[in-house]
Amino acid sequence: MNILFDLDGTLTDPFEGITKCISYALSSLGRTSPPAEDMKWCIGPPLKKSFSLLLASDDDQLAEKALTIYRERFSSVGLFENEIYQDIPEVLKTLKGMGHTLYVATSKPTVYAQRIIEHFGLLRNFRRVYGSELDGTRCDKSSLISYILQKEMIPSSETFMVGDREYDIIGAMANGVYSIGVLWGYGTKKELDNSNANACIRKPKALVPLMKKMILLKKTGD
Repeated sequence: MNILFDLDGTLTDPFEGITKCISYALSSLGRTSPPAEDMKWCIGPPLKKSFSLLLASDDDQLAEKALTIYRERFSSVGLFENEIYQDIPEVLKTLKGMGHTLYVATSKPTVYAQRIIEHFGLLRNFRRVYGSELDGTRCDKSSLISYILQKEMIPSSETFMVGDREYDIIGAMANGVYSIGVLWGYGTKKELDNSNANACIRKPKALVPLMKKMILLKKTGD
């Protein structure tokens, strides 16, 4: 099977880096930044859209400027203000050992995602890291997953998407991919259920028996 993993809120907890970089951007623009705890909703969606909401403006150029300032800090400091979730390295190693092919599928720009995955020593587990372009291309999960399926020439029926937010589930559904919502990140059970996630798990280790079950069901179905 092919397993696509979201990055933020699924493999790593980027709370510190993302909130500090958002605050940096807002302050640089002369705006007051909300408390860090009030910006959890910004983890997951494309950041440019989040800046439009934070700035209470539909000025595309202003949101783009905020994103550029955000990246000034994120590219050198923020991307490493991050923490890998417990048991993730072990689970990835186990899944790869079971014969699954793993990919990273994140709305974060590939250039940053690659560095984060390498920093935490996870790259050996993945066939490839896929993200968006700096110009915003493929920042939504629907187009990103579609791109991965085409690029890797893998069937949607043999692919799973693992992520913590509704965007992961919606993107999977749009491409006929089985979706697994995770509850250790920033999405709630209600959010994932409302998005019609095919399954939800509370701990990373639960992914291993779930994948074993899915393989068995597929073989039985065949």
